[in-house]
Amino acid sequence: MLSVNKLEKVIELEEQLRTQYEGQLEEKKAEIERLCEKQSELEATVARQLNTISELSSKASPNQRTEQLNRELTNRVEKLQEELAELKKRAKTLQKELAEVRAESKVLKQYDPARMKKNLDATKKKLAEKTRANELLQKSANKTRGENAELQRKVTELEARLAELEDSNPESEEAAA
Repeated sequence: MLSVNKLEKVIELEEQLRTQYEGQLEEKKAEIERLCEKQSELEATVARQLNTISELSSKASPNQRTEQLNRELTNRVEKLQEELAELKKRAKTLQKELAEVRAESKVLKQYDPARMKKNLDATKKKLAEKTRANELLQKSANKTRGENAELQRKVTELEARLAELEDSNPESEEAAA
């Protein structure tokens, strides 16, 4: 009974850990999606700014426009490269964490509570069947012992009678002779 309680506690603990780690998995996925959305927004912003620069540049002289466009694009490219590098690092760390959480989740899924509960129930049924069979065998053994004792008593009585008959038979043989 003690091992059943321990097994149920292990099952309960495993379920708690599974729910905890599933929440973390969802958070990591959501964070990766937010980072991807932010990257898309930044790319859209760059496209709009480039469009604005193109419109403004058409109004300026060709040399000034080219220089201004070059400076702005260089600055934006540097900022975007820095942000992109940071986003890549963050995405890599999130992917590593996600892989670790998946590995832990996989380990936890090995201890499937439903399967363990089913095995526990099956074991309980087998134990109950064996207990019933043992009780029947015990009753049968007790009955057999009783019958054996009865037969032993009868054998002893018959041997005593045979001895009596043998004792009385020699006397009758002598009288006949």
